[in-house]
Amino acid sequence: MPGNVTRLRPLTMLVAVIALLVALVLATLIGAADLGWHRVLGEVVAEVTGGQSPLSAREAAIVWQLRVPRVLLAGLVGAALAMSGATFQGVFRNPLADPYLLGAAAGAGMAATIVVVVAPASGALVPPAAFAGALGGVALSWLLGRSAGGTGTATLLLAGVAVGSFLSAAQVFAQQLNTETIRQVYTWMLGGLNVSGWREVLIAVPYIGVAAVLLCVCARLLDVLSLGDAEAASLGVHPARVRLLLLAAASLATAAAVSVSGLIGFVGIVVPHVVRLLAGASYRVVIPLSLLGGAVFLIAADQVARTVMPGELPLGVVTAFAGAPFFVAVLRSSLGKVS
Repeated sequence: MPGNVTRLRPLTMLVAVIALLVALVLATLIGAADLGWHRVLGEVVAEVTGGQSPLSAREAAIVWQLRVPRVLLAGLVGAALAMSGATFQGVFRNPLADPYLLGAAAGAGMAATIVVVVAPASGALVPPAAFAGALGGVALSWLLGRSAGGTGTATLLLAGVAVGSFLSAAQVFAQQLNTETIRQVYTWMLGGLNVSGWREVLIAVPYIGVAAVLLCVCARLLDVLSLGDAEAASLGVHPARVRLLLLAAASLATAAAVSVSGLIGFVGIVVPHVVRLLAGASYRVVIPLSLLGGAVFLIAADQVARTVMPGELPLGVVTAFAGAPFFVAVLRSSLGKVS
């Protein structure tokens, strides 16, 4: 049974990698601009071999400066949100925990709103402001939890709720200072991957890469924490320190994702649960497969967002359509187990 699997099987990993490669290739060949998949394939082959491209210079620029960076960014953001969601669910032992639990979303939203209100034309400042705001929201939650007298999961969870509520209220207040920017703020909050080159990819790669390495290496510690703090301590693990390390890494990945994509919901809930159902509940399995599965999921969702209608849909809307029914199913399952 999948639930009994404690190690990542090579065949399972191979299937996940192949699924990711297929998603990358299809999303590169097919896009909103009707270039013809065979002509795009010819351009890729020509770029690799140095041959003659069937695309014009303008069409080639669409492929390499818009389409490919967007596909890679979707993969990075999906991977970050999914592995962060799996980590938060393990740390808090809550199947409904998501990457925005400790105030990351509220902090990023408030910081981005302030930038838009103060300097509407300074769009380039939004990603670094959102990154700093997300990390700031998590740091405030942690400090509030410590000041309340503990670092347990319940204390951190309540602190995150309090900080998130406060920062959300501050964001609404900031919006009211300049109502002309409300549309711009809500566009960012609905999530999207509006790229014009490789800048956003280069911004996100180092942070998400470091977080991914840490979370994959420390996945075994999440399995130990699932046994309980007393059992973990008897095995030589310091629960509070491990939680701090895992939450810091997951929050770093979340902050990087939010800074370049806005707020995209449900990825961190849907993907880890699907991985558990298909491959097993051990975090040595869940974390790496969530990373790959999250990339596949968001690449596919972004493909729908940019091709299903003449005008592009916000990516957060697509993931909500896919994730909301799944969330309800998980909630019903969790309540059934409790009752």
